[in-house]
Amino acid sequence: MHNKIDFINQTDYKANQNFLEFLEKILEKILRDSNLCNKQCELLLVDNPTIQALNCSHRNKDMPTDVLSFPLESEFSLLLGSIVISLDFVKSTSAKLNHSLEDEIALLFIHGALHLIGFDHEIDNGEHRTKEEEIITFFNLPKSLITRNS
Repeated sequence: MHNKIDFINQTDYKANQNFLEFLEKILEKILRDSNLCNKQCELLLVDNPTIQALNCSHRNKDMPTDVLSFPLESEFSLLLGSIVISLDFVKSTSAKLNHSLEDEIALLFIHGALHLIGFDHEIDNGEHRTKEEEIITFFNLPKSLITRNS
């Protein structure tokens, strides 16, 4: 079951094995629900300057953001794409909302993974939010992402 996520940590955050296994379970559920069981993804944990540079070059938004997704649209690759999460955003949001760094990373990971498989809250009719809420509830995570994105 392991190794669905290629975790690339460019920060000082120390991820423990249990948490990485939890993220694997989340991805497994998302993939199973979408009949994409053999797929994988990359997860990059970066700082604000790094995500700001990516946001600027790929979305023309010259500011840091919490999470970016870069789908790889290829039927021949096992890789769905990359999810980039800003640890700086994770730290400030988790402190503000009084939950753990791991909860915040998991919430952003869910959001990003759904983007990788084709969900897009900017153009859909609420399907992304609905699926996100279903997964957040299934894994008993804080519902803050849904309320702050609605």
